Amino acid sequence: MALTSTASGTIDADVVPRLPRRTLAEFAADELRKLILLEKFAPGAAIPERETAEALGVSRTPLREALRRLSIEGLVVIKPLKAPTVANPSLAELQSLLQVQGALEGLAGELACAEASDAELREICRLEAQVSDRAISDEPLAFFEADMALHAAIVQAANNPPLAATHATYNARLWRARFISSCRLPNRERTLKEHTQIVSALMARDPRKAASALKQHLKTTVRNIVQASATRDNEEARSK
Repeated sequence: MALTSTASGTIDADVVPRLPRRTLAEFAADELRKLILLEKFAPGAAIPERETAEALGVSRTPLREALRRLSIEGLVVIKPLKAPTVANPSLAELQSLLQVQGALEGLAGELACAEASDAELREICRLEAQVSDRAISDEPLAFFEADMALHAAIVQAANNPPLAATHATYNARLWRARFISSCRLPNRERTLKEHTQIVSALMARDPRKAASALKQHLKTTVRNIVQASATRDNEEARSK
């Protein structure tokens, strides 16, 4: 067993926790994902490889791997002999995807009522409180990440690996759409109220109410997307 010497004695190297390190490709993918969410790269915009690699401080090899990952997630479109572009799905496509995601999260809530441990439910309560705390923040990304962590915890509590994998696939494609929804400040109070209803149903282990509350929550996401799209169209029309 290897030992590492320190000024105060010795440390057993085998019991020191090793935190996972991100690869350069993972780092680049995380940074690009944020830039796309914040529309530093607008929908439909080209992503120039050389300039983007330099801006992120990586070589073009990990950047290309990052772009491939985001392509699988549906955030980036890669075509032969062309620069990668930010995906720009239609409103109809997003609505269809969100309908499926609503069904998946509804099932997750139903299963979690039976499968979740008390510790998992307590963690869901903690995350819901964290979302509420961040609702007053001016940082939209912090609120969004807390919101998504809550939804991910509910899906994991369902204890159904195929469901979790399918949900992750759809959620990746809906990442930017759900971010846009979370940024709708006029509707945030409703969002928080729906979170409370979801968590209350889970704590009561009421599968019918949990599934219904989660499906309704995704319908609210659809409504937020439609409203955001209409607002943007109006702003573009006024600027012309």
